[in-house]
Amino acid sequence: MDKFDVAIIGSGPGGYVAAIRCAQLGMKTAIIEKYATLGGTCLNVGCIPSKALLDSSEHFHNAEKSFADHGIEINSPKVNFEQMVARKQSVVDQTCDGVKFLMDKNKITVFQGMGSFVDEHTIAIKGEEETKIEAKNIIIATGSKPTELPFAKFDKERIISSTEALKLKEVPKKMIVIGAGIIGLELGSVYARLGAEVTVVEYLDRAIPTFDGALSKEITKSLKKLGLKFNFSHKVSDVSRKGDTVVVTATNKKEEEVTFEADYCLVAVGRSAYTAGLNLEAAGLSAGERGKIEVNDHLQTAKSHIYAIGDVIKGAMLAHKAEEEGVFVAESLAGQKPHINYDLIPGVVYTWPEVASVGKTEEQLKEAGVSYKSGSFPFRALGRARASGDVEGLVKILSDKETDEVLGFHVIGPRAADLVAEGVIAMEFRASAEDIARSSHAHPTFAEAVKEAALAATDNRALHV
Repeated sequence: MDKFDVAIIGSGPGGYVAAIRCAQLGMKTAIIEKYATLGGTCLNVGCIPSKALLDSSEHFHNAEKSFADHGIEINSPKVNFEQMVARKQSVVDQTCDGVKFLMDKNKITVFQGMGSFVDEHTIAIKGEEETKIEAKNIIIATGSKPTELPFAKFDKERIISSTEALKLKEVPKKMIVIGAGIIGLELGSVYARLGAEVTVVEYLDRAIPTFDGALSKEITKSLKKLGLKFNFSHKVSDVSRKGDTVVVTATNKKEEEVTFEADYCLVAVGRSAYTAGLNLEAAGLSAGERGKIEVNDHLQTAKSHIYAIGDVIKGAMLAHKAEEEGVFVAESLAGQKPHINYDLIPGVVYTWPEVASVGKTEEQLKEAGVSYKSGSFPFRALGRARASGDVEGLVKILSDKETDEVLGFHVIGPRAADLVAEGVIAMEFRASAEDIARSSHAHPTFAEAVKEAALAATDNRALHV
């Protein structure tokens, strides 16, 4: 039986990054993946393929809607959806091949098959053949799967999850999206750009409810312009299929029963930890609510040599959070003292305009009774935004009323996903809004909106509005 210093079950961003860092630190490392390709949900059926379709659909939308304004005259563009999906798959294949290259480069042993515990140090791997390995330390990084509603079972044809939405054979004529969170808005915007009539049904009273209210309001306004129809405060009670038609029944805030019909229904109400088949009991472990595994502040389970990271534990289900945890565990095993500030894990919605946020929202600060200052700056006031035609959105910075320390950093607009990193760095070093305001930002750039919002948050002294 092969013996390893560390074995990782799952090769998503948390798992494969943990494997690389363990190998870098001199550990004999194995990684186990049940699917034929490495990369987990994120690379295969999540982050990467969705971004490929988002970018392709945005190119089409721009060709159709804004090229003429730039003086570019073309015949009416047409969607070759088969090619769009093929390009998406090419991007996925290249990215997954990149992970395989990194495993080989770092001399990490890859096992293909379903990993499950035999005991607390032994893992059985069932692939084309069955084998067993022994590991001094084990990291569980098996990720998550789309949450299925009891009254909306996936048939993977018309009632679909995000996985199927990334590989449809046609652009829907009508699509119902249940859930106005990140996944629902991203995929809803893809198909709206390509010509689908998209209806969003959401239980809560606003879109992306975990984000600052200002961003929620702005993205709803923007996506309505794109053609999405929003139905907030609607409780879905039934999803049924009649031939090629899906009927969704819901109750609105007036307690009236309403129905929606479409040729596809995307159920995007979140994800659940994937721990089925691990045989946790054999290792003296168990899964709790929604399949999640309990860990301590060092990411150790009830067995101190078995760790769990990413979507299988508490916290945001984000690839970059899992990566940080993978590095954290690897460095802890090597005797180092790493840290993760969970308050500074940014969240992003890759619609266009993009939405990104880190730190506290205004609603959270009010609820906690924290005295704060708020400064906002609209992209419309930037020369760079007007030059590219990306004038929607704003930057909003929240800082402590007494110390001026930045408490929240919120962006909706062009390249928000990239701009939020400035907020993360500032808050990691406990910068004040004044610190950001005093830092030179190149002109003309989208990042100037950050400086201006910081100026607005310190004595309301933005320059260009």
